[in-house]
Amino acid sequence: MNSGSRNFLALLFLGTVFLSACKPDLDVPAPGWGNANFGEAIAIGDNFLSGYQDGALYRKGQLVNIQALLTRSFGFTAAGGLGQPLLQDDYGLGINPKPWEGIYLSKKVLGYRTNCNGEIGLYPLSSGISQASADAYLQPVHETINNFSAPFLKIADLFNPQTGTPAGNIFYHRFASSPGVSTVLSDAEASIATFFTLWTGMEDIYDYARNGGYNKTILPPAQFEIYLDSLLHVLTANGAKGVIADIPELNSFPFYTLVPYNGAELSATQADSLNDIYHPAGLTHINFSEGKNAFVIEDSAAPGGYRQMVEGEMITLNAPLDSMRCYYYGLLVHVIHDQYALDSSEVSIISQHIQQYNDIIRQKAVQYNLAFADMNQFFKNVVTGIKWDGVDYNAEFISGGFFSLDAFHPNQKGYALIANEFIKAINAKYKSTLPPVNCFECDGILFP
Repeated sequence: MNSGSRNFLALLFLGTVFLSACKPDLDVPAPGWGNANFGEAIAIGDNFLSGYQDGALYRKGQLVNIQALLTRSFGFTAAGGLGQPLLQDDYGLGINPKPWEGIYLSKKVLGYRTNCNGEIGLYPLSSGISQASADAYLQPVHETINNFSAPFLKIADLFNPQTGTPAGNIFYHRFASSPGVSTVLSDAEASIATFFTLWTGMEDIYDYARNGGYNKTILPPAQFEIYLDSLLHVLTANGAKGVIADIPELNSFPFYTLVPYNGAELSATQADSLNDIYHPAGLTHINFSEGKNAFVIEDSAAPGGYRQMVEGEMITLNAPLDSMRCYYYGLLVHVIHDQYALDSSEVSIISQHIQQYNDIIRQKAVQYNLAFADMNQFFKNVVTGIKWDGVDYNAEFISGGFFSLDAFHPNQKGYALIANEFIKAINAKYKSTLPPVNCFECDGILFP
């Protein structure tokens, strides 16, 4: 062997030793249950745990909803699959937030349309669904259920047998074991769960919020506490463990933040014309100028019953945006209607109830020795921006990658991120080593 060959082998040997010495000693824990038992895992909740997104419930969204993804993680330790009332396709069935236009809608998709300015652009689009078509989606499901979540369930609905009737909650009616007799809670209790995921109270707050407080009330915190305590008493009676989540705040959702209170862009001529209408009518407290201007709402305490909105007040994404853009809606003749706006007092009511509900949820998590998933803080983190698997997510509508096209419910990737927050809480509480989920088939916003 010549000297060149000997030198090469020596270098190869030294390199091998060096690489071996630098090889990281990874101590990766094997997936395990810890102090919990996921053998019979169930979920109880509303829109979020059911997988509602893009303004509707549909099969793909259900297949990768939070509890379905959690069950995958549980499955690393031999947990069973998730039984849930799947819809038959991905067209979807949603409740129209403007029932005077029709009761049901398909899921929203991004599509091209021409706005009132004649500009062609991408917008979230959905179609109306007839009652006959809706009935095809609402056929009863006869199978073992583990996910007892249904869109639009409030906490009191979990105890009410009427929730399972056609006049109650149409989504729960599909899988109620005995419509008009059983309740969501009694059906869940019959499963004899060893572990539960619970996320309730959202609808009690946000049914009021998304309707601008119009003809709506929020369940008083004292009653919410009674219901939650009764719920947890039943769920833990046989020693089941679980995880419970709290409620994110209003300004975490683009549904409430996308349309600015002062988003009326006016030219000097337009502003002068509006002032010439309002001021002679004695409404001199309403003033417009060139540039950004606050929209006008009704307020019985204001002179003449009208005033401009102020910072901190909100316009929901249900408002007629084309009419705001082109036809002076919110400025002239038609002010922002109550069901599309949250004034300062309504924002305060919502914020106070969220804080009080969350205090109760935290206290009950301690009382019943449950894992606690701080969704309020997590959604705040989304607003400021988070990174997962090298991808950035934030709360920007469409471009942020987290929210679906209804601007309130997450998209499938967003739900996967939430599932991992639940897993973190479960592992921390029960010393389990459940792996995070990587949902490669989860969709974000799909462009045409």
